Amino acid sequence: MTTLAPPPAQEATRHRAAPPTPGGRVRRLFTGAPEDPRWARPALWAILLLATALYAWNMSSITGNTFYNAAVYSGTKSWKAFFFGALDSGSFITVDKPPFALWVMGLSARVLGYGTWQLMLPMVAVGVSSVALLYRMVKRDFGAVAATIAALALTLTPITVAITRDTNPDPILVFLMLLGAAALMKAVRTGRLMPLVWSGVAIGFAFNTKMMQAYVVLPAFFLVYLWAANVSLGKRIRNLAVGTVALVASSAWWMVVVDLIPASSRPYIGGSTDNTVWDLVIGYNGFGRIFGASSSVGSQGNGASFGGESGLYRMFNSIMGGQISWLIPFALIALVAGVILRGRAPRTDAKRAALMLWGGWFVLHYLTFALAEGTFHPYYVTAMAPGIAALAGIGAVMLYRAFVEGSAAKWAWVLPTAIAASTVWSVVLLQRVSGSGTVYTVAEFAAGAAGAAAVIGLLLGRFTRRQRLTGIAALAAVVALLAGPAAYSASAATSSTNGTNPTAGPSTGGGMGGGGGGMGSGQRPSGGPGGSTSTENGTSDGQSMGEPPSGNAQSDTNTDTDTDTDKASAGGGMGGGTQVSSEMITYLKKNQDGATWLVAVATDQTASSIILESGEPVISMGGWSGSDNAMTLAKLKSLVKAGKLHYIVISDSGQGSSNSEISTWVKKNGTAVTDYSGLYRLDASDVS
Repeated sequence: MTTLAPPPAQEATRHRAAPPTPGGRVRRLFTGAPEDPRWARPALWAILLLATALYAWNMSSITGNTFYNAAVYSGTKSWKAFFFGALDSGSFITVDKPPFALWVMGLSARVLGYGTWQLMLPMVAVGVSSVALLYRMVKRDFGAVAATIAALALTLTPITVAITRDTNPDPILVFLMLLGAAALMKAVRTGRLMPLVWSGVAIGFAFNTKMMQAYVVLPAFFLVYLWAANVSLGKRIRNLAVGTVALVASSAWWMVVVDLIPASSRPYIGGSTDNTVWDLVIGYNGFGRIFGASSSVGSQGNGASFGGESGLYRMFNSIMGGQISWLIPFALIALVAGVILRGRAPRTDAKRAALMLWGGWFVLHYLTFALAEGTFHPYYVTAMAPGIAALAGIGAVMLYRAFVEGSAAKWAWVLPTAIAASTVWSVVLLQRVSGSGTVYTVAEFAAGAAGAAAVIGLLLGRFTRRQRLTGIAALAAVVALLAGPAAYSASAATSSTNGTNPTAGPSTGGGMGGGGGGMGSGQRPSGGPGGSTSTENGTSDGQSMGEPPSGNAQSDTNTDTDTDTDKASAGGGMGGGTQVSSEMITYLKKNQDGATWLVAVATDQTASSIILESGEPVISMGGWSGSDNAMTLAKLKSLVKAGKLHYIVISDSGQGSSNSEISTWVKKNGTAVTDYSGLYRLDASDVS
C-alpha cells in the first residue's frame, strides 16, 4: 500500500511496450497488463460482477417506466413508430424525448422478443460498460488503485443502481458521455483529429438520447482540449471546429429529418407547442428545465415535488443526499488538492487534463442540477456520478502519495481531513434513516468506526513511520466512505423500485422524491399486475414489461384516487383523472371494427398502460399532461370519418378551448356506452 500509483519510469516503460499479439490480448483481458499489480485484474472482474449483480438482480420483477415501455413495444410493431419514437404503433404522438434509447431497447426486443429481461439487458450492459470504461480511463493516467476505487465508487452510487434497474434513458446517456470523454482524452494525448471527431459523435448520440442534458459536459470538453491538447494552438482551434461540426451533425440529423417531414405524415411531437423537435429542444427539454418555465407546458416549477427546492444545498437535502452526495466532500477536496499538486506541470500534462475533465464534469453537473428550477428528478444526477467516482479514485491516490511522500507538513492533514469530512457526512446521512432497518444501522457503525480508525491510523502511521499501519488505515478509509452507498445500493437492488421515478434506500419524507417504503418508493399496490407510480412528467401506473396480455387479467390504470374498476372516467379533458378497467379494454377490442386505434384518451400515462394491457395502438390526445395540442376537432373528425378511430374517453374535467370543443362535439354527436362512464362511440355517420 506504500505505492498507490506506478512511478514515472514504470509508466514510461508501459507506454513504450510492444503491442501485444492477438493471443496476448485475450490473455491480458483476464490477467491485465504485465506491469499491473497481480490483484488488479481480478479486482476489476469482481467489481464488474458486483455491478452486474446489483443491476440485474431479480430482473424479471423490474417494472420499468410504463411510458417508455409502451413506446418500445409500439416500435416492435411498426418501423415508423420505431423511427419517430412514437408512443403508439399507429404513430399519433411521440414521447417527449428523442428515440435513441428506445432504439436500443427496441432492437433488443425485436431480436429477442418483448419482455422484461429483453428491455433490461441493454441497460445492464451499458451500466456495467460504464464502470469498465471509467476504470480504463482512470487507470490510464493514475494507475490500478485509483481506477479500482473509481470503478467501485461508480458501481455503488445508489442512484446509479436504481436508474440502471429501469427503462429510463439515463444509463445510455451516461455511457455515451463517457465514450465521448474517452475519445476526447485520446485526442488530447495524441493531438490527432479523429478521436475528437468521434467524441463529438458520441455526444451527438447522447443528445439524441436526452437532448440538452448531454451538452452539460461540453464546456469542460472544450476547455480541456483547448488547454492541454498536444498540438499547436492553431491546430487545436481547427480541430475543435471540425469536432464541433461532427457534434452538430450527429446531434441534429434526426431533428432535421423529422421537422422536414410534413406534419400530416408523421406523429405529433409530444411535449412541443408547435409540433417541432426544435421547440422540444429549446423549450420543454431545454431552458424550461433550467429556468422553471417552458412555453410547451407552462410552469415547470414543480421540481420540489421530486428533488427538493433548487439551491446549492439541493444535493445534500433529505431527498437527494442519500442518492449521490456521499463522496462529494472527498471529491471536492481531492479536486482542489489535485490541481495544486499538478500546478507546475507542463501544459500538456495528462494528469492535470484528467483532473480538469472530471472536475469540470462534476462541477458543471452539480451547478446545473442544484440550481435548476424546472422539473427535476433524483435520477438525473446519475450523470454526475462518473465525475465524483473518478475524483474519488484519483484523489485517493494523489492525496495518499502526498501524505506519505510530501515533505510539507500541510499534506499530512489533507487526506485525513478529506476522509473525516466524508465519513462525518456519511454518518449524518445514515442517521437520517435510523430505524429504517438493520443494514443502515450496521452501515452507520461501520462508517463511523472505520473512518475514525482510518484517520487515527493514518496520522499514527505517518508520525511513527509505520508504513503498514498507513496502508491498513487507507483500506479502512475505503470501507468508511463506501459503507453507506453500499447499503443504499443493496436496498435498490433487492427491493421494489419506482419504475418512473426510481430512487435508492429508505424514504426520508421526500414524497415522490423519497426512496423505498410506501407508494412514493414505487411499491406496487395489491389488486393488479400494475401499480401507481410517478412518471418523469407527472403520475402514471406501473405495468409489467412482459408481452401485453389479451385483456383477461384485471388491471387498473388510474391516475386518481378512485379505485372503481368497473367503470372508466377519463380526462378527455387534457389532464383529467383517468381509469380504465380490463373489462373496458376487452369490450373495446371486441368492438374495434377494424379501426387503427383502440381508443383515444387524455394523456400518455393512460394510453401507455392501455397499450401494454391490450397490445393495440391507443391515442394520447394531450401528451403526458393533457396540454399538448396533438388532437384537434378537425383531426378527430377526419380519423372518425376514415374509420381509424371509433372510441374516445372524455370527462368534464378538461381544460383548454380545444379540448372543450372536442368534448362538446363528442357528447353531442357520439353514442355513450352506458356500461362505461365517459366512453363514447363515434362512426363516420356521426361526422357532419
